[in-house]
Amino acid sequence: MNFTDIAALVILIVTYGGVAIGRIPGLRLDRAGIALLGAAAMIAVGALSLDDAYQAIDWNTMTLLLGMMIVVAHLKVSGAFRAVGVLAMKHAHAPLVLLMAVTLMTGVLSAFLVNDAICLVMAPIVVEITRALKLNPAPYLVAAATASNCGSVGTITGNPQNMVIGVVSGVSYPAFSAALAPVAAISLVLVVVIVRIVYRAEFGRPAAEADGAPFRGVVHKPQMAKAIFVCVALGVAFFAGMAPALAALYGGAFLLLTRAIKPHRIYREIDGPLLILFAGLFVVVAGAERVLLTPQTVKMVVAAGLGEVWRLSAVTAIASNIVSNVPAVLALRPFIAALHDPAKAWLVVAMSSTLAGNFTLLGSVANLIVAEQGARAHAPISFWAYFRVGAPLTLLTLFIGTAWLAYR
Repeated sequence: MNFTDIAALVILIVTYGGVAIGRIPGLRLDRAGIALLGAAAMIAVGALSLDDAYQAIDWNTMTLLLGMMIVVAHLKVSGAFRAVGVLAMKHAHAPLVLLMAVTLMTGVLSAFLVNDAICLVMAPIVVEITRALKLNPAPYLVAAATASNCGSVGTITGNPQNMVIGVVSGVSYPAFSAALAPVAAISLVLVVVIVRIVYRAEFGRPAAEADGAPFRGVVHKPQMAKAIFVCVALGVAFFAGMAPALAALYGGAFLLLTRAIKPHRIYREIDGPLLILFAGLFVVVAGAERVLLTPQTVKMVVAAGLGEVWRLSAVTAIASNIVSNVPAVLALRPFIAALHDPAKAWLVVAMSSTLAGNFTLLGSVANLIVAEQGARAHAPISFWAYFRVGAPLTLLTLFIGTAWLAYR
């Protein structure tokens, strides 16, 4: 190995290790900064030229993610999510009914509107509802986190890793949903069942009458109606075969045409660090792929049985819990392309990388968002409180999802 090869390998290991633990000891860098630093280092050591780095970034994925962020931001700022919270509080007083409502709403919204963003808005709503009904927020927050991951399995727009897979795999939106929506539906049912069993003491007593009226804030009804219309239009466009990135771009741009909401309120809701993380990882993986992954290496990995559904699912789940789901998906990309049936393999990766995120509280960004929002509202979720639900849920859903795709 020459200097460039060794340097690229070190950069890949340090970048993925930093992304996995969320920091580099001694430095004030977050995951986005680590990925950007890794990308710059790949260019500096000669693994990629600057032009090659630009081409390594999948702009369709970036456009899809940005467009969906703008749509979710308009739903949030217009008050649509507060309206959902009010509706749930009016009709879901019984603890079990509330659990089912939280699971269903979070799961369905996550399927179409990016689970990380949905967790950001749903967690405070869940805390407000449970506090008003004098219930323990913990089981409902755990349900929201796990349901967001489970629901997001079902579509290309459900989570960031599915967006990557939807673009690089060429699998259409309807075909993707037909394959994985049943897995998402079964997984959401299991969320309710397992949370109900683990927190059975919480569901053995009735909720109190709601005190006061939570969800204060301005509701822009015309803007809310406009945002909902765009969401419906996007769903139609996705299933009609329009490129998801193009549909999301049109939808996001159209929503910016408004006199009711100042643009900076929308821009504040856009997750810039996530976009930087994606761009950096695209470059890092491309640099490593160019200098380290020879055709012989790819063939050797493929020959080890990566194309077998159960083995691929296990490898993906383990990798996703070590380095997180998006980096794991990007690392698997060169090997999936060499398999006999890459389309089916990508579906396995999408299913496994997403459901594996439920294993621990640190397993996905969605989990961390819910935990952080809960802590801010003085409703913390402990690692063990989450793990009691997440571990059995992950094992069951991975088994069901893998079996479904293996024998489908």
